Order: sequence, then C-alpha cells, then structure tokens
Amino acid sequence: MPLPDGFYLRRASTADVETLVAHRRAMFHDMGYNDEVALDDMSAKFRVWVLQRMNAEEYLAWLVYAPDGSAAAGTGLWLMDWPPHMVGKGPRRGNILNVYTHERFRRRGLARELMEAVLLWCRENQVDTIILHASNDGRNLYQSMGFIATNEMRLRL
Repeated sequence: MPLPDGFYLRRASTADVETLVAHRRAMFHDMGYNDEVALDDMSAKFRVWVLQRMNAEEYLAWLVYAPDGSAAAGTGLWLMDWPPHMVGKGPRRGNILNVYTHERFRRRGLARELMEAVLLWCRENQVDTIILHASNDGRNLYQSMGFIATNEMRLRL
C-alpha cells in the first residue's frame, strides 16, 4: 500500500534527533506511561544514546512527512552486534524500535510503509534476523508482516 497523496518517507539524520526523541516520548505516553518526570528523564537519556548510535551508524531512522510538513510517523532500526547463533546467519541483529504515528495520522498505512522501508534496508544489507517489542496496538501489523512471538522473558531488578 503506497503512502497517501502528499505524504513522503525519507531517512532521518542527526538533524532530526528532536523529532525522534519527541516520537519516542509520545509513543511511551500513548502506551500508558504518564509520569512526566520519568518521560523527561528517559527522553534526555535517549537523546544522548541515539546521537551516539546514529553517529556510529548503529541506529538508522526513517520519517514520514505529511502534506503540511509535519513529521507524521517514524521508526528506528538499531543494528545490534550479535554473537554467532542458531537463529540468523549475520553478525548483526536488527532491532526495530520507536514505531510511532501521530494520532491524527493513524490508520493510513504509514507504520506499514515505515516497516517495509526498514525490512527492505535489512534485506539489502544482509540483516537476516529482526526483532521488536510490540505494543498492543502494533501487534496485528507486525503479525501481518510475518513477525512471530518468541520465547523472550524479562526480569527487572
């Protein structure tokens, strides 16, 4: 499904960091994290983290722009160094994160187009294993694109 008329997708650069930070913050807010102090703290730390990773070419991002010039949606791909494994042959694993669409632009296929752009990049760059953590709202999209649930577990200390 192509982007709606007037929308366009492009790779993000370090000049887009504030947009990437704002999208990540909004994504967590939409998932029910409402502690403004914690969101501000996470955003400040993410700004430093993402700039370092983008400069090292370990984090790539894509943005979709609306006809009004606003950043309507975005996503990122963290290229994680990965030890030799039984799942995947490459030395890097792609971790898709920060998939976000502003609420006034949802249900137009923007997230799907972003995901397709990331997956194409992975195919073209021999990243053969891709992971992500799905929100409840995103799960159907990812499943429709072939993602399956795995055995990951979590412990918070």
